[in-house]
Amino acid sequence: MIDKQPNNPLHGITLEQVVTRLEKRYGWEYLARNININCFKSNPSVKSSLKFLRRTPWARVKVEAFFIAAFADKAATGRSDSAAGPWAKSLAHLNTKGSSGAT
Repeated sequence: MIDKQPNNPLHGITLEQVVTRLEKRYGWEYLARNININCFKSNPSVKSSLKFLRRTPWARVKVEAFFIAAFADKAATGRSDSAAGPWAKSLAHLNTKGSSGAT
């Protein structure tokens, strides 16, 4: 069988797996702060989030992008910096820029 989506990082991953892995890794509070959608803020659950995300394409795009940012780097480098979050590299880069002239 030929792989029809070789460049799709979400190929073979269901939306339920995406939401479950994000919740397990970061928790609902962190997700609510970083992805501004009510299904993560008000009585969050995997079931209610799936229902909302399946009906709301713009929210699904945000969640999938967050998932790719969080887990694609880990797969590429073999690292797992779960506490730092998916944008830790960008933040570290900004912090080093500001501190280089302080010495």
